[in-house]
Amino acid sequence: MSDRLSPAGALRRIAFLLERAREPSYRVQAFRTAATVVAGLDDADLDRRVRLRTLTDLKGIGDKTAAVVTEAHRGEVPAYLARLEEQYAELAPLAEEAAALRAALRGDLHAHSDWSDGGSPIREMAETAIDLGHEYLALTDHSPRLTVANGLSPERLERQLDVVAALNAELAPFRILTGIEVDILVDGTLDQTDELLGRLDVVVASVHSDLRAPRTQMTERMLAAVGNPHTDVLGHCTGRLVIGRRQRNGSQRPRPESEFDADAVFRACAAAGTAVEINSRPERLDPPRRLLTRAVELGCEFSIDTDAHAPGQLDWQDNGCTRAVECGVPAERVVNTRPADELLARTHR
Repeated sequence: MSDRLSPAGALRRIAFLLERAREPSYRVQAFRTAATVVAGLDDADLDRRVRLRTLTDLKGIGDKTAAVVTEAHRGEVPAYLARLEEQYAELAPLAEEAAALRAALRGDLHAHSDWSDGGSPIREMAETAIDLGHEYLALTDHSPRLTVANGLSPERLERQLDVVAALNAELAPFRILTGIEVDILVDGTLDQTDELLGRLDVVVASVHSDLRAPRTQMTERMLAAVGNPHTDVLGHCTGRLVIGRRQRNGSQRPRPESEFDADAVFRACAAAGTAVEINSRPERLDPPRRLLTRAVELGCEFSIDTDAHAPGQLDWQDNGCTRAVECGVPAERVVNTRPADELLARTHR
């Protein structure tokens, strides 16, 4: 039986058990959505809504999820969760491990604002991260070559650094880490000036173009980027989409994985100290389990990130934590379990 959980924690635990038990995805998503909504409430608002029974006035909270929130808020084990843990007792230990890993995370190293293709201002993203209990959030808007995502020119990135400095003075001790999701170009170089990359706290390097390149070419491209001393995190390494993005013609097809020599790339990551991202976006869930397991075997470090483009998406780290536990990722090898100063000592190697 569960120890006392926060309301959001209880909802996440239920979503985890339902997903592992292969219940319909809409049921899983209902509890995840409710967890995100509840996590955004301050204690006074939550207490008032429980007392006045107005939780269901919130979009994303229904009768069943409201009952879970109310019982957890009172310090009780929600009856629905207790039934699930009895029904799926073999899954409970995995749920406990995933919850412990989620609690150990101190921040998120991949998030976007409305400076590129995100939907919200930097301040709103930072304040949501604070509400979720984060100590830091890396702001990693896109680099110039990705024009479809309004990538930042060197001049715009310079201005963003000034904005972040002002916000950090106001939001301390919380810290917005300066960063970028930089495109790995076809020749393996990074899509930003060395001088600017050297000034950033976190550089996430990702492939966004020519995803169907031949295996040898893609491997060489990724190896060059991983070995670049500015690269801290290898983002969504296969580029796959398990849920296709809707196109203008209404089609929605998944995107297959890019082909590359995973052993060579992961060995290079381990040697260079470049973390392999465990991307928590529901449509990515990248790398796939087989590759994540192999990266563990080859000694890689990891970063469990949301790749959030909106405030509510910053609560998606549960997805990555679940996959990490399933694939045997040791918590001590997850770089964003570390305090900011320790993390920065690593990224500024």
